[in-house]
Amino acid sequence: MDLPILYVKEGCPWCEEALGYFKLKNLELNVVDVRSDTVRMNELVSISGQSKTPTLVNGSFVVADFDLTEFEEAMEKNPEEKKNLGL
Repeated sequence: MDLPILYVKEGCPWCEEALGYFKLKNLELNVVDVRSDTVRMNELVSISGQSKTPTLVNGSFVVADFDLTEFEEAMEKNPEEKKNLGL
């Protein structure tokens, strides 16, 4: 099973907040810093239609450019995905 991908940018305060949140939730992620890899930045844009972070991708489920309140709202609107992520 592939891990969910969290696209981040080093130094991004929202990314640091998201990383801390997911650590507390014990969610194992594939963390990708898009600033250090232009191919992965292009992948982020292709998947989400934008280049902002943090962006979480789990299969076809995408939460782009979120703060924690927005992420939790997305989880409440998508209970099946919340269950899939173990949140």
